[in-house]
Amino acid sequence: MIRINQLRKEFAVKDGVFTALPSIDLNVEKGEFFVLLGPSGSGKSTLLRCVAGIDTPQGGEIYLADRLIYSGAKNVFVRPEDRGLGMVFQSYAVWPHMTVYQNVALPLTHGAKRVPKDKVRDRVMYALSLVQMDRYADRPVPHLSGGQQQRVALARSLAVEPVVLLMDEPLSNLDARLREEVRHQILTVTKMVGVTVLYVTHDQSEALALGDKIAVMDAGRIIQLGTPTQLFSMPATPMVAEFLGQVNWLKGQVASAGVIDTPVGRVLADTRDLTGGVQLGIRPSSIELMPVATGAANEFPGEIIEEIFLGEQIQLRIRMAEDVVFEVRAQKPFRGRHHAKNVFCQMEAAEMLVYAAH
Repeated sequence: MIRINQLRKEFAVKDGVFTALPSIDLNVEKGEFFVLLGPSGSGKSTLLRCVAGIDTPQGGEIYLADRLIYSGAKNVFVRPEDRGLGMVFQSYAVWPHMTVYQNVALPLTHGAKRVPKDKVRDRVMYALSLVQMDRYADRPVPHLSGGQQQRVALARSLAVEPVVLLMDEPLSNLDARLREEVRHQILTVTKMVGVTVLYVTHDQSEALALGDKIAVMDAGRIIQLGTPTQLFSMPATPMVAEFLGQVNWLKGQVASAGVIDTPVGRVLADTRDLTGGVQLGIRPSSIELMPVATGAANEFPGEIIEEIFLGEQIQLRIRMAEDVVFEVRAQKPFRGRHHAKNVFCQMEAAEMLVYAAH
């Protein structure tokens, strides 16, 4: 549905030219919920804006289905309003002087994809029903909550029946409870309609919850692309590992195949073909706490030095060696266990991440 070949985007800056996207290749399949994930300045929003036609690249090609909408070499640039896209912004971008109904109807009555007047109401009310906002059709937009306004923006984008829906950090202005609520709504509605989605976020929990595929970006390049499960369990680099969740890092030396000497003791892990110095990553969720030693592999003693109550879980800081402190998530029964202080940490070898030391 979206095919991008060697896309390059540059910006003029005071000292010359800044290359935001050196050369991007990307394919998004029809009906796929595709997430661009990365830190600020990684190029993810720039890539989205190039697809939207808001920014003009300096080279490469962009296709929507089999339609060429941009080519530097062929001098093709299809105007944003003629690309058949829907877009949901971070700032909602709803018109405050209009009602909910009027906001959704406007692109159908005055936009590039106008529909016959007798079809407008049905199209608007259907789009509002998808996001459960049809009962608010006559309400002025300023009387809505932030989450409701974002759902109106989503309905407006869906009402024009876009070939692709672009979403640029649509949840970042919402509080935690509303983010989860609207996130669920977005996923449910887009899957129901079957629209292809290109979604930008810097929030790893959003990316993992929403994406069929995720492309992790940094410095204008795609570092790794895969399903949420693939990226979380097999991150290609330490940067990807950290961006997709908390990681405890441990320096070590490969003693032999599958054996690493570390400050906490000898660890068994998949070293692949690595030799010499390595970085060992252990996610807090991969550590199980035991009150006494069991003799299991990869079991090491530790001392609880801090305990933070997080509701359904307890976050513990555990000193494993003189300069090694692990973050561990435990269930509620461990609350108050700091009075005993001493625990044993068991780590699954299959869940450990091993990289060459840098």
